[in-house]
This record gives sequence, C-alpha cells and structure tokens, in this order.
Amino acid sequence: MADAPDKKPGILTLPWFKPLYRRVLVCAIPVVGIIWEVFYTHDQMWTIIWVAALAYGIWSFFINYDRDLAKLEEKDGKPES
Repeated sequence: MADAPDKKPGILTLPWFKPLYRRVLVCAIPVVGIIWEVFYTHDQMWTIIWVAALAYGIWSFFINYDRDLAKLEEKDGKPES
C-alpha cells in the first residue's frame, strides 16, 4: 500500500496565527460566549457549543499547533503544485 499523501495545511495553521496573542484572542471569543450563555441567557445548548469551540481552539492553537507548524516549516509553507 502506498504512503498516504501529506495532509494539506489547514486554515488554523496559517502564518497569520503564528503570534501567540492572535491565538489567545481567537480563543477568548468562545470564553466570552460561555460567560454570556451561563450568566445571561442560561441556554445549555449554546453553552455546550461554545465549550466545544473553546476545546477545539485550545487543541488546535496550543496543543497541536507546534506540530502542524513544524510540518509547514519543513516544506517552507508553500503549497505543493
């Protein structure tokens, strides 16, 4: 079986997200949504959606980001043609 082709870089590994403060700001949006839902609207469904978005952001921007960025830097960040 042939080796699977490398995964294309996703939108969350764009060079725009390289500075830490941008990743923190993007993850702060779901935090504001969680606070809004918990203390003002009390809607459990949207709270769960905001928590899932925050968990995905933390995973993408802080836990897995360095590995994905390292893969891009190995290829010089240029898409393959």
